[in-house]
Amino acid sequence: MKLTTLLSTAALTLALSAGAVHAQDSSGAGDYPSKPINYIIPFNAGGESDVAARFQQPYLEEVAGQNVVIQYIAGAGGAQAWSQLNGMEADGYTIMGSNLPHIILQPMAQDVGYQTDDIKNVYFFQYTPDALLVPADSQFETLEDFVNHAKENPGAVTIAGSATNSANHVAQTRFNDLAEVNTTYIPFSGTSPTMTALLGSQVMGAFSYTTAALNQGDAVRVLAIAAEERVPAFPDVPTFKELGYDMVGGAYRGVAVPTDTPEAVQQKLSDMLGEVNANEEFQKKMEDAGFVVISVPLSEVPDFMAERRQAYEDVAGLMGIEMK
Repeated sequence: MKLTTLLSTAALTLALSAGAVHAQDSSGAGDYPSKPINYIIPFNAGGESDVAARFQQPYLEEVAGQNVVIQYIAGAGGAQAWSQLNGMEADGYTIMGSNLPHIILQPMAQDVGYQTDDIKNVYFFQYTPDALLVPADSQFETLEDFVNHAKENPGAVTIAGSATNSANHVAQTRFNDLAEVNTTYIPFSGTSPTMTALLGSQVMGAFSYTTAALNQGDAVRVLAIAAEERVPAFPDVPTFKELGYDMVGGAYRGVAVPTDTPEAVQQKLSDMLGEVNANEEFQKKMEDAGFVVISVPLSEVPDFMAERRQAYEDVAGLMGIEMK
């Protein structure tokens, strides 16, 4: 065979190989992940979002075979980070915590620099149930005591919570509606100042989370929890549903990526997060900390978001949010 023929054949083989590699890369998956993943939390360190991500971190690293670096972009109740998400590299190596009801109610209430549909969620892995707390020495021994007092004293019962248009605010609004009472919501800048106000008797009760209740220990009494079933960390505390109030909710947390992230990479990331969620050791750590593990993979996210959006739209009017 002539040298020119050999060179032509080699060149053709190289071109075909390069084409095959390009075709694999253009699918979006390639060898993902092949380098560290940056996991951005849209809040300060130490909050529920950070704690949940820290629980995920070692298991996600094991599944991915890469380091997972947790970073923070705090501000505007998470909007500071979510408004920047789609300007970040869309290669699967930048992922961001995603929170409900925040990403639905924030754009509904005002201009926050992003719309709900701008956030590409790939997986929801847990929620932190709302819980109605009172100080340990409160006159209210049961939820019935609390409701009866609120009915006898319209507007006089004050309930603290973290921020407005938040899970805590939604819980207080739904509670008012379902129990047919009129309590007054007092927003604070976060869970910690909410607990300070409660323990300092600045308010009569607080809608917070099961995680916060665990942190406070014997200093608080939990009257009811907004979960489908009793939370393992609080086996003696009834759910609102047990007590006749169809109330299940809290702060749902997931993982989002820039919208231009290849679908194959989105799916791979969803699968990895699902593998973490299936780990029994991870599940126990989450449950012991007061979280409820849920598994909403990429294929089920649209229906899940539609369901949650409807739930929040139903309560938005009661919260004074005008639909756009």
